Amino acid sequence: MTTATESRQPVPGGEEKPIHILWINAGLSCDGDSVALTAATQPSIEEIVLGALPGLPKVAVHWPLIDFECGPDKGADTFIEWWYKADRGELDPFVLVIEGSIPNEALKKEGYWSGFGNDPETGQPRTTSEWLDRLAPKALAVMAAGTCATYGGIHAMEGNATGAMGVPDYLGWDWKSSAGIPIICVPGCPILPDNFSETLLYLLYQAAGQAPMIPLDEHLRPTWLFGATVHENCDRAGYYEQGQFAEEYGSPQCLVKIGCWGPVVKCNVPKRGWINGIGGCPNVGGICIGCTMPGFPDKFMPFMDEPPGAHLSSTVIRAYGSVIRRLRTYTEKTTDTEPKWRTKGRKLLTGYRAPW
Repeated sequence: MTTATESRQPVPGGEEKPIHILWINAGLSCDGDSVALTAATQPSIEEIVLGALPGLPKVAVHWPLIDFECGPDKGADTFIEWWYKADRGELDPFVLVIEGSIPNEALKKEGYWSGFGNDPETGQPRTTSEWLDRLAPKALAVMAAGTCATYGGIHAMEGNATGAMGVPDYLGWDWKSSAGIPIICVPGCPILPDNFSETLLYLLYQAAGQAPMIPLDEHLRPTWLFGATVHENCDRAGYYEQGQFAEEYGSPQCLVKIGCWGPVVKCNVPKRGWINGIGGCPNVGGICIGCTMPGFPDKFMPFMDEPPGAHLSSTVIRAYGSVIRRLRTYTEKTTDTEPKWRTKGRKLLTGYRAPW
């Protein structure tokens, strides 16, 4: 087994080999994660592509959204040739990024659900799952971008026709790359831009030998990003503690009673914001519907209904909160004034005595 650092040995002549990033957005998806990533600022995708950050290894990004190579198969600037090279073992090291859920092609004997380019030998479409089968064993690491790729998302709802699943369900939750790196899941519908760019940055620094093994939770999410709930990071959490709940949209109070799942959902969007620190679902009045969770969407539907348990917890907290509000109102009145020895005017009431 090769390590991440070993895979970056310089090529003859002293020039360091770049780490290629192969992004497949040919799973079942809306490309929303690709679009979201263009808004990343910490770091931005431009900083990663241009190597503008200290210690960052040389990177070559092959991403349908920005790649200038867009010619036809076997053309002068064929985009998919990079995937063929990786399949032939000519592109080492590379990180494989999957966007979109993986359909079960065994359910579609007369055709296929999703594909990416053609098989050079047969000229027939090559399915997304076949690309995973071919490239995952050769990759330095595999990243799943967005909830569809991580856990199946909308396409994997109960009763779906495609048998859609996330990358860990397809490859196996215990799967590891040739460098010993587990599947890295960055969920979100779509991803929070900086969450993905920061995770990719960490992985690149790990590949450069400048960071330890990326810490992941039991659902393969980066622990430093998904270790706390929406509620713990939310600006509205104080209202919950005081038993003040919004009854309609537009209220600044806690949104639990109109459908917010924030108290149980692992996500950092209220703290981090959406773009450049601005936005985030509860921050702008939207409820959390649990899109970063493995059970999304089935376990969080119907949306905009009071979550199970919220009625009991909010009833209890209302009684507790009313007492807390009264006590705080009293304390506020006693502390929101000047001390008794200070008055408006020039008179000194502090007991000071001049020594002369």
